[in-house]
Amino acid sequence: MKAIVVTQFGGPDVLTYTDIEQPQVDPGQVLIKVEACSVNFSDIKIRRGSKGNGKVPYVPGIDAAGVITKVGENVKGFTIGQRVIAFPKGGAYAEYAVAPANLTFPISEKIDFLTAASAPIASFTAYQLLADVARIQAGETVLVHAAGGGVGTTAIQLAKLLGAGKVIGTVSRDEKADVVLEAGADHVINTSTEDFAKKTLEFTNGAGVDIVLDSIAGDVTEKSLDCLAMFGRIAHFGNAGGKSGLIQTKDLHASCRSIRGFSFGTVRKHKPERVQPVASQIIRYLEEERLNMVVGHTYKLADAAKSHALIEERKSKGKIILIPPHSELNQSLEL
Repeated sequence: MKAIVVTQFGGPDVLTYTDIEQPQVDPGQVLIKVEACSVNFSDIKIRRGSKGNGKVPYVPGIDAAGVITKVGENVKGFTIGQRVIAFPKGGAYAEYAVAPANLTFPISEKIDFLTAASAPIASFTAYQLLADVARIQAGETVLVHAAGGGVGTTAIQLAKLLGAGKVIGTVSRDEKADVVLEAGADHVINTSTEDFAKKTLEFTNGAGVDIVLDSIAGDVTEKSLDCLAMFGRIAHFGNAGGKSGLIQTKDLHASCRSIRGFSFGTVRKHKPERVQPVASQIIRYLEEERLNMVVGHTYKLADAAKSHALIEERKSKGKIILIPPHSELNQSLEL
């Protein structure tokens, strides 16, 4: 089968399109013919060697959508031909992928594969950040950093679905503002030209926001405290900026504010049972068309290096999707 393989850590050029053996299905797993998979920032970090187990060679990719072609022993509730989204074990940038049955979720014909492939990491992460980590309440104001990306555009929509009164998004480039507003944000701040904390206070009449979704860390985390309301919560789930933020305890206890860390990868690994209810909720939103995944870019699987370069150049909008050569999507998309 065709797949992307990384044999050494480095830049996008280390993503090699080649032939490898189709993966074997162990008990408790299913084999999926991949119709589409998504590109996530964690894929970039693993490729660089700054995240993951440090072993090569490997196939990148952590989520996918497709059709089950084989069911392993001790697997119940799945059948050959079933349409699913999943978190594969051993990589998703390939024509076939193996996934644990407990991290595989059926989808109906109402959800097309492009939408399905864009959903797992972005929507599951955003939902848990808002509903479980930040515990959003009706009428609260939410600040979403990196709002033009996959998690950001999804979090904006989910915040509104979960009752947010106002959502503010930050971007690094003016050209990303439109996609943030189209996702439903009330305001957009370009952090390259504006002080986001100052603008956020202006947009909230000095009150600040109740929730901050922060995947950047460093001074972004520190400055977020400058516009966080009393009883506010920062949900911290990444360090895309590459630096750690310094927090003063005096900024927390008297104001009853808090910072909570979150990693969806940690949840999948150590508490996979927590993913099922999230999947059920997200799939329902997608089937009812209340949540619209923002797909900004599609590439052939062979062009995975181009998709990684786009992210590293900070030019991506919404989700980036890779399409294997045998996918039915090749017939309907211009790649």
